[in-house]
Amino acid sequence: MKQWTVQDVMTSDVASVLVNTPYAEVVATLANRKVSALPVLDGFNRVVGVVSEADLLHKVEFIGEDTDFRFFEWGTKKVNRAKANATTAGDLMTSPAVTVQPGISLVTAAKRMEEAHIKRLPVLDEMGRLIGIVSRRDLLKMYLRPDGEVRDEVIEGVLRQLLWIDPLTVQVVVENGVVTLHGEVDRKSTAQIAAHVTRRVPGVVQVVDQVTWNYDDITIPTGVGA
Repeated sequence: MKQWTVQDVMTSDVASVLVNTPYAEVVATLANRKVSALPVLDGFNRVVGVVSEADLLHKVEFIGEDTDFRFFEWGTKKVNRAKANATTAGDLMTSPAVTVQPGISLVTAAKRMEEAHIKRLPVLDEMGRLIGIVSRRDLLKMYLRPDGEVRDEVIEGVLRQLLWIDPLTVQVVVENGVVTLHGEVDRKSTAQIAAHVTRRVPGVVQVVDQVTWNYDDITIPTGVGA
């Protein structure tokens, strides 16, 4: 059973800018490509940072104000003032960029986005070069799988290949990503494993476990080992 990775859902046609790209060109690229952030590359196509609409808006924030460096200013205000005075992507960007590799699982990518409070991650090859970008929306693509495709994977990947269960013994019904398992197996542990692994199949929204068993091989009878 194949687990989906970043490579399965990422966008390969990535809009990006160079470190020395002028402010106005960064704005134009964001507008033309209809994105809210851009990876910033060095001369070797390696990601050195990310510039976002929020970085660019500091220039608007300080319109009419002095943007010169102030010795007594600290923290966020100091950083924002510096970005308001920036003229290139390298001066505007947030660095280092939070990135992922193409073989990373979608679960890991989602956790990395959540921890960093960001909406997208540049995808890098083993040399640190940009090969794609993955967004929150991309991570949801697995839930667009047709019900029939999900059902086939549960039957072949979970029942037949992993547990050696005859699909005539445990029936699989999938509707809008909700998988219902019903039937009978020999052991309780087998039934639990079937439900647990099915939940990990890409595209499964929920599992309704209606499988019964003949022998409880999990619960220890009272008094055993006393």
